[in-house]
Amino acid sequence: MNLTELTLTELRTVLQNGETSSVAATQAMLDRIVAQDNDIKSYLTITDELALEQAAAADKRIANGDESPLLGVPIAVKDIIATKGVPTTAGSKILEGFIPPYDAFVVEKLKEAGAVILGKTNTDEFAMGSSTENSGYFTTHNPWDLERVPGGSSGGSAAAVAANMAYAALGTDTGGSVRQPASFCGVVGLRPTYGRMSRWGVVAFASSLDQVGTFGRTVADCTALFQATTGYDKRDSTSLDVPVEDFTAALTGDIKGLKVGVPKEYFIEGMDGEVETAVRTAIAKLEELGAEIREISLPHTEYALPVYYLIAPAEASANLARYDGIRYGPRIEGADMIDSVKQTRALFGPEPKRRIMLGTYALSAGYYDEYYGRALKVRTLIKNDFQTAFEQVDVIACPTSPTTAFKIGERVDDPLSMYLADIFTLSLNLSASCGLSVPCGFDSKGLPIGLQLIGNTLQEAMILNAAYAYEKSTNWNLNL
Repeated sequence: MNLTELTLTELRTVLQNGETSSVAATQAMLDRIVAQDNDIKSYLTITDELALEQAAAADKRIANGDESPLLGVPIAVKDIIATKGVPTTAGSKILEGFIPPYDAFVVEKLKEAGAVILGKTNTDEFAMGSSTENSGYFTTHNPWDLERVPGGSSGGSAAAVAANMAYAALGTDTGGSVRQPASFCGVVGLRPTYGRMSRWGVVAFASSLDQVGTFGRTVADCTALFQATTGYDKRDSTSLDVPVEDFTAALTGDIKGLKVGVPKEYFIEGMDGEVETAVRTAIAKLEELGAEIREISLPHTEYALPVYYLIAPAEASANLARYDGIRYGPRIEGADMIDSVKQTRALFGPEPKRRIMLGTYALSAGYYDEYYGRALKVRTLIKNDFQTAFEQVDVIACPTSPTTAFKIGERVDDPLSMYLADIFTLSLNLSASCGLSVPCGFDSKGLPIGLQLIGNTLQEAMILNAAYAYEKSTNWNLNL
């Protein structure tokens, strides 16, 4: 039995049956990381000693009859999520060496569930990017083709799961940063409703858009991690005080009568023909499984990209103002305080600098109403589009990304081309809905393609079940 090739749910079964131990599974994962990650570079920090300690503790809990769903399962955590006693850099040199004295809410939940934390995964700096090329440390490579990007900003987490270097992983999604890398790496990635998973302890990029999400090799794996880490947190003012459903029990695979909307604005000129074919084939499979397919319109889709790139940089400008070298992270001594802050902030990479400048300009006197204020109004129109659509359908099906993974360096000097990688994922974040990406095929180069399923607010159970039904009728996830 090759432990690293098991899914999360398969591992839980063999752990509960006493066929292996968490220590053995964790050591197998650590050995695979040593063997594979020099090429893929998905991890920034590997917590091997801590992981083995947690695994030994999990084995004791299992021996005492504890059946917690993540007990003893090795998990990876995006390095924008605070972990007590473990470096949290947000992929930035300006936080190099920062070790939080507390755990983020989702990490607290992981520990309560008995999960084993393997380490912290690479990310675009402050989650600003679509390729994980913007990390302040190194670029993560796509396990399917090492010359290509894994997507971003949660590329390290997606690559770790795809390369069997973690059974599941946590990421964050501000404009598609879970779903797009899930698509590029051929895994399942869930972006829950805004407020479903607490952001307490997550380094902020754009506070009205950021949301923690989960990666898994299968829908059931992704669901198990989501189940264990969701919930109300009074420390987060945006956390939703709603009951936590049994999402795992909702995976029935029955989607007969499910109304699936296909937005005409999401099949556009310029998208990869192989991507369109795979996604339309996947939608036809949903119909074969009993779903009702309807064409719908999301008329303000064309404004999502400019709206996002006004709101997100504006919020980033405010959030990143705290990095002054005084409270945490490196401090470069200058001639005076102002000079010291200037030199310290020079540690920001090119992408955060670009977004800080864009955001500061959009918020400046004389331009606030013209740019940021108007963007908020159009955001409302985009949200209304989704609400109107969900009066007609239960789920929206569309591509996750217009292309498969592009080559490393191909779009670095063309920010607009890079931003367009998220054209099909941005609108969801602006609307505060939920969505996921599930593998639906490969292109002629052998690169994964993702089907995006979008649900209304708090409808995670519905989209997870639709993805589960689709997954069970195909075998794309078995190619990992």
